[in-house]
Amino acid sequence: MSGGPETIEVAVDGPARAVFTTRRGGVSGGVWAALNLGSDSGDRPEDVRANRELLAARLGVDPAAVTMAHQVHGADVLALDAPSHPGLFGGGLRGWHPADALATTRVDLPVMVLGADCLPVLIWRRDLPGVAAAHAGWRGLVAGVLGSAVAAVGEPGAVGVAIGPGIGPCCYEVSGEVRARFAATFGDGVIHGRTVDLAGSARRALLGAGVPGGAIRTVEACTRCEDRRYFSHRGSGGTCGRQAGIIWATGDGDG
Repeated sequence: MSGGPETIEVAVDGPARAVFTTRRGGVSGGVWAALNLGSDSGDRPEDVRANRELLAARLGVDPAAVTMAHQVHGADVLALDAPSHPGLFGGGLRGWHPADALATTRVDLPVMVLGADCLPVLIWRRDLPGVAAAHAGWRGLVAGVLGSAVAAVGEPGAVGVAIGPGIGPCCYEVSGEVRARFAATFGDGVIHGRTVDLAGSARRALLGAGVPGGAIRTVEACTRCEDRRYFSHRGSGGTCGRQAGIIWATGDGDG
């Protein structure tokens, strides 16, 4: 490790802080090198715990308060008013509730989702404390996970969103059946030959949920093309670590 975890800080226009991670700056080795934050891909649990502790220290958050979900590629949102499993983030690691988005209005309750080609999407209220984090792969997008997450935060016109690093339309080749489902849900504009634009689909889903276009920002990256900076499930052949999106309400109006 050199210099600690690399993070991408989002310019948040509200009482929240939102961050995406890369694969750089942790202690894991092999295909999980280095800042693997996921516990289900074969990495050593002690390395995952160390990486999570490093990230919490870097961000100045209480690791015991961080809440995640067992991601199942659906559209369910877990609404929180307290950490769901205090200490699990850096302890037992497994045992989270199944969901693909988490939402809370509580201050200083970080919610985190993982990805390695799927999109981590962070959502915040610009007017008062309220945040959500969503894991958006193709199944979740088509199922409506982003609309559900926006609804959980409330007042779409007062919402800001950051779409994190994911696989780009340059690399995300899918079957004709999946392309047809995307075209039917988001329009032909998200189809590029044999590939699908996940981030473009996410943007259309957010617009459809009532989020203003000017309040949506996207991290311009392709996890497969940039696999030295990001974990990529496709680029690795199926075994790799996970990067994250993490967000929490600050309550101070300054982000």
